[in-house]
Amino acid sequence: MPDIWDDLEDYRPELVALCYRMTGSAHEAEDLVQETYLRAWRSRASFEERSSVRTWLYRIATNVCLTALQGRGRRVLPAGLGTPGDDPDVPLPAAEVLWLTPWFGDPAQVAERRRMLRLALVASAQHLPARQRAAFLLREVLAMPATEIAQVLGTSVPAVKSAIQRARARLDELTPTPENVAEPDSPAAREVLNSYIAAFETADIAVLTRLLRDDATLEVIPSGLSLTGKRSCVPFLAEHVLTAPGLYRMFPTVANDQPAAVAYYRERTGTPFRPFGLAVLTTDTTHLTSITAYLDPELVAAAGFPDDPGRMR
Repeated sequence: MPDIWDDLEDYRPELVALCYRMTGSAHEAEDLVQETYLRAWRSRASFEERSSVRTWLYRIATNVCLTALQGRGRRVLPAGLGTPGDDPDVPLPAAEVLWLTPWFGDPAQVAERRRMLRLALVASAQHLPARQRAAFLLREVLAMPATEIAQVLGTSVPAVKSAIQRARARLDELTPTPENVAEPDSPAAREVLNSYIAAFETADIAVLTRLLRDDATLEVIPSGLSLTGKRSCVPFLAEHVLTAPGLYRMFPTVANDQPAAVAYYRERTGTPFRPFGLAVLTTDTTHLTSITAYLDPELVAAAGFPDDPGRMR
């Protein structure tokens, strides 16, 4: 084995990013990268420097992901995206669709084009057949040349180019344009996020109503609730969520490269707040276009926040 093992950890962030995009699960991505390194260690004697170390690792990681994807559903966000399978014309049964888990921070430290990090891209990529998805991610997100992708996937350059072309055409149908999505750290996005947090903490349904665009969507995971349009979202929020002021406490963060808020909840005033979950928002320059609420208290700690919001400075 060439003396390269000490440098392999340098590739971990981009391998995690690849596995996350391939599977749609942050936790699974970490496990798959561990499996990638285990396989690399076991096959170290067979590495003959016919390709770069990076290409060798990507080949292993891609095969690990392809194996993991066999025989299971794809993680997607349901609003406007459907329930895809390997054949885009044959949707999976709803019971087989898995939720795309949130990712905190930048899931690809090597990517230069921020719009490619959008949750919409990650979710949309779940609509692609697995090998087509791999070819697209390696080319568009990680900027690999077609010749190197062909080595990773064990196929020909024309096959890679064809797969990328088909993937681009499919994603053009699904991914929102950059003009319709505000950057998470932009003043416009921060203003919308702050107004959202204030509306929840004060149970101000009028403010939230003004924030929602007419075609806004609301997803509640894992309950399966999916509402489309302000006329559907507002009555639900008023009746079941914003029932009284002082029940929620929220803090801004970023998840899936989108503005987000961790949430604490208490059943009545005077009782302690407990971790409740995470809301990931999509905004244009003035309104909320979607709310994806994850009812998972563990996501509060995963986002780097304490169990007790009183410990926040």
